[in-house]
Amino acid sequence: MEYLDFEMPIKELLDQLDKCKIIGRESDVDVSATCEKIEKKLEKARKDVYMNMTPWQRVQLSRHPNRPYTLDYIKSLCGDTFMELHGDRSVKDDKAMIGGLGKIGDQSFMFIGQQKGYNTKTRQYRNFGMANPEGYRKALRLMKMAEKFKIPVVTLLDTPGAYPGLEAEERGQGEAIARNILEMTRLKTPIITIVIGEGASGGAVGIGVGDRVYMMENTWYTVISPESCSSILWRSWDYKEQAAAALKLTGADMKKLKLIDGIIKEPVGGAHTDREGAFKAVQSQIMTAFDELKDLTDVDLVSQRMDKYAQMGVYKE
Repeated sequence: MEYLDFEMPIKELLDQLDKCKIIGRESDVDVSATCEKIEKKLEKARKDVYMNMTPWQRVQLSRHPNRPYTLDYIKSLCGDTFMELHGDRSVKDDKAMIGGLGKIGDQSFMFIGQQKGYNTKTRQYRNFGMANPEGYRKALRLMKMAEKFKIPVVTLLDTPGAYPGLEAEERGQGEAIARNILEMTRLKTPIITIVIGEGASGGAVGIGVGDRVYMMENTWYTVISPESCSSILWRSWDYKEQAAAALKLTGADMKKLKLIDGIIKEPVGGAHTDREGAFKAVQSQIMTAFDELKDLTDVDLVSQRMDKYAQMGVYKE
């Protein structure tokens, strides 16, 4: 288990607890009272650390290397029923954007999301979760297929942004994202969107126009990463903490600004500390949202979606 800088007090207490238990096993000394004291301290430390996290600490937690990614959620939700679909039928198959059909119980869904890697090799293979234009075009192809067969769409957002390379721009990165936003606003099937990690800029919005949009507790969603914002405003990465606070990027901030519909609670310490708990919370939220949307007519569905986004950013005195 890897620990972030602000989690070090917890790690130290866990190490003490492990040593205490080893001493108890290897000798006849009764260490139960000492272990109990350390456990109480550990519980208090967890509350102090995780109940008072800054926006920058939530950004760090969203990037935790042990955090579950899109395929982890899909495999847990769908089991063996998931069938991945490939290619945009024009250029190639983008490995940073995955999608396919799967079932939760007896209900079919079209799952689409960005996928990151677990080590250096797979991170390069997945292009660090940064999709090219063909990735967004693949996502749109799958959404159109879902619309044709009346299958609800679930999108899982976890990207540091769309790939900004020269070849991506040459193939129309901006147009691909803009086209997805347009088509998603008028797609005649329910769309449920969940931010499971990083939700950076147009790279996330390109598959993020949903009837219901949720954020997991330790995720972020904004137009620019704190580091990039700091680089532009202060010409240095040293002010990323202030940038994170100013960007209002946490779930609580986004809910307050009425840009998302809800926050999915994570296990204490983040989704990686109790993966099964995180998977169950996401499944429950998907099914709740689907139950709210399944009986709407195509006209009502599209109309409500358009109204939802039209009202965002409206300023009133």
